[in-house]
Amino acid sequence: MEIQGKVFIVTGGASGLGEGTARMLAAAGGRVVIADMQADKGEAVARDIGGTFVRCDVTSEADGQAVVAQAVAQGKLMGLVNCAGIAPAEKTVGKNGAHGLALFTKTVTVNLIGSFNMIRLAAEAMSRNEPESTGERGVLISTASVAAYDGQIGQAAYSASKGGIVGMTLPIARDLARNGIRNMTIAPGIFGTPMLFGMPQDVQDALAAGVPFPSRLGTPDDYARLARHIFENDMLNGEVIRLDGAIRLAPR
Repeated sequence: MEIQGKVFIVTGGASGLGEGTARMLAAAGGRVVIADMQADKGEAVARDIGGTFVRCDVTSEADGQAVVAQAVAQGKLMGLVNCAGIAPAEKTVGKNGAHGLALFTKTVTVNLIGSFNMIRLAAEAMSRNEPESTGERGVLISTASVAAYDGQIGQAAYSASKGGIVGMTLPIARDLARNGIRNMTIAPGIFGTPMLFGMPQDVQDALAAGVPFPSRLGTPDDYARLARHIFENDMLNGEVIRLDGAIRLAPR
């Protein structure tokens, strides 16, 4: 797919991996709709890149429909990148008792169900596109995590939510093959995002040093460059790509 002139939705596009991807798409000539709960940041990024901001709770069908409608109104919706998510930490049984069921439910709802909500709504709109010369009508990219494979202590909810994204990657690709829509997932390792920058600097340094090579934190640009390659390489479909510098997470 050529990015130039196409319309893309980026959830979580107000910061972190989503912001990096939104900026990449705009620089490549795409029209970007940023869907995020952070209105001030989202509007600022949208202004900076010449895009559009829509306040969106990805777990809401109505919000998702509004985002897709805005994208379709701007032209040919050909891409969705799901970057919205949360990363709480709580042990199955901790000092204060059992893991909160509400927190587990919220994590799975935002990360997994929210991603699927946006996938199904965007894919429905894409299925009505006139196909490209390759037969393609759209590309969907979701964000999992290496925690889907190497979940650490306190990551039961987060790992479950990201493992669900990994698990639905291939069946969604198979579902949508007849529509000419590809579905891919990126599983980042340890990345320099607002979630991580809230940690003490010594903790950040230790995490970066634990990456075999390159021994550094991943950046939003690293993620965005892989997303671009996925959009542009028609044979990438139904797969999860670990973007992690060969790290395998220790238990803690």
